[in-house]
Amino acid sequence: MNIKKSVLLIVLILIIDQWSKIYIKTHFVLGESVDVFNWFKILFIENEGAAWGAKLSDILPISDSIGKLVLTVFRLFAIFGIGYWLYDVIKKESSKTLIVAVSLIFAGALGNILDSVFYGIIFNDSYNEVASLFSDEPYGKLFYGKVVDMLYFPMVDTTWPDWMPFFGGSNFRFFEPVFNIADTAISTGVGILLVFNKRAFKNEDDEAVLGPSEISEAQDALKE
Repeated sequence: MNIKKSVLLIVLILIIDQWSKIYIKTHFVLGESVDVFNWFKILFIENEGAAWGAKLSDILPISDSIGKLVLTVFRLFAIFGIGYWLYDVIKKESSKTLIVAVSLIFAGALGNILDSVFYGIIFNDSYNEVASLFSDEPYGKLFYGKVVDMLYFPMVDTTWPDWMPFFGGSNFRFFEPVFNIADTAISTGVGILLVFNKRAFKNEDDEAVLGPSEISEAQDALKE
């Protein structure tokens, strides 16, 4: 897989991701939802932190504002790191599986960093109103944007039986996290690396395998 196909895949994911986020942001009030199926909803929420809404300020003795800035800067460094990884695997003509996986991870990471960096200065607030694109009254500052999430799959929404220890009577919902297209791309890329690990790193493994003559020379060298 060459760099042109990789870029095409990344651009395609970014277009779908950003289009879906901008559409939700400019058509939904925060917290509004639409039932597509019983097990699938479009639910508009905004994520100010990392995965599952976690915040650095919940872990470290820092303010929410500083925690948000640190997280955004970290994401920027991660983008450069993943971008170099993608460039390296393409340059080395690694397996198509590996290039596709890294391309998906890069596209997803870039999609979410666009929210974090720019959304705070191009949208107004979504509380009790539908936001406007390029608003005169943006809700935040550069690097302080919120990530837009909307895909929600509550495939199981029930209550634990009363007789069950510890959990009896409490609500159980699967799958509860709300995510977006960028998150899906990242998860898919990581999943490919985990499930198809041998295929993804096939070229690297092949290069590491020594032939009979190389093995013999290595054995002789060890004896000396």
